[in-house]
Amino acid sequence: MIIKNASVYTEDGQFAEADVFVSGDIIVQSIEELSSAEEKDVVDAAGMYLIPGLTDIHFHGCMGADLSDGTVEAVETIAAYQASVGVTTIVPATMTVEEQELLSVCRSVREYRNAQEGICGCGVEIPVQKEEQAILCGIHLEGPFLSAGKAGAQNPAFIRKPDAQLLDKFQEESGGLVRICSLAPEEEGATELIRDKKDEMIFSLAHTMADYDTACNAFEAGASQVTHLFNAMPAFLHRMPGVIGAAMDKGAYAELICDGIHVHPAAVRGAMKLFGEDRIIFISDSMRATGLADGRYLLGGLEVSVTGKKALLADESLAGSVTNLADCMRTAVKDMGIPLETAVKCAAVNPAKRVGLFDKCGSITAGKWANLVLLNKEDLSLAAVFVKGKRIV
Repeated sequence: MIIKNASVYTEDGQFAEADVFVSGDIIVQSIEELSSAEEKDVVDAAGMYLIPGLTDIHFHGCMGADLSDGTVEAVETIAAYQASVGVTTIVPATMTVEEQELLSVCRSVREYRNAQEGICGCGVEIPVQKEEQAILCGIHLEGPFLSAGKAGAQNPAFIRKPDAQLLDKFQEESGGLVRICSLAPEEEGATELIRDKKDEMIFSLAHTMADYDTACNAFEAGASQVTHLFNAMPAFLHRMPGVIGAAMDKGAYAELICDGIHVHPAAVRGAMKLFGEDRIIFISDSMRATGLADGRYLLGGLEVSVTGKKALLADESLAGSVTNLADCMRTAVKDMGIPLETAVKCAAVNPAKRVGLFDKCGSITAGKWANLVLLNKEDLSLAAVFVKGKRIV
């Protein structure tokens, strides 16, 4: 395949006019590397941007399915929807639910993977997906090791103290696919858990009441990320900088929800200045209502009311988003004043690097998977999606 006349997002984070060549499922350097025996599929992308497929490392569900449903069918529904909107690699997140449910989730992801074949750059087996599905590259455990004081949409009935044996059990049942564990650092045993397991997964501070010093201790122990920055944590105050100030000082990465509901545009722009564009990772934090009509849905066993772009619990607390990552990226550009080049970095490049996949995806570079998205320049609407070289939209 040859994609011609596009404005291509380059390794240095800029757009340049170029042709892109795909052989099988891989981007190649030149037309000479394409098979002479096969007819060339030429895509005229004049008037379009060509960007890497996006990677969402924190979302729960969509199209009526949730990872916590604990079924292979739910994973397939999730992966298909994400690919259809341009999110070509995914690390879906669990909720804080009963232990046996979490173990079922881990098993369902392992079964999904075992039905396929493949290997990712971080050495973890992953699926060679059906053509219409995003590539699932791991699990994000959001809980159960959180603080009841900032439970948000997490069910406080199932919050647990940090437990290395339980974490090992999740990892074993998933077949080694736990890539991120979100936890509250002030909970008893959290720092020790981070120190002991930091080489096995990413630890991200979340749903926490921690002060600045406690958060700093966690980062020094090996935590390296903050889950949905600004949400479910103390505010950043001038005498009490809390988790946000600690993350800024300690070089941590920060997830950011740019759905226009969770974080004010000024705070998004401020986060860019505090952390720098290389340390911000756009996420959707989307739940099962994403892609569906307004109504009532369940999230981790709690009822959620969805109206427009807002999902609320009975007490009117936010309950995740109903906006996919691609639309979050568009919102950041069109409504929040974030340059497109920066938004693509935060939605495609940074998350792929964060979970150890950048040798396979996250940029339009020879030798990487041909996970590609075409956007119309006029309004950034979706024009085409390619997963491993196969056009699915």
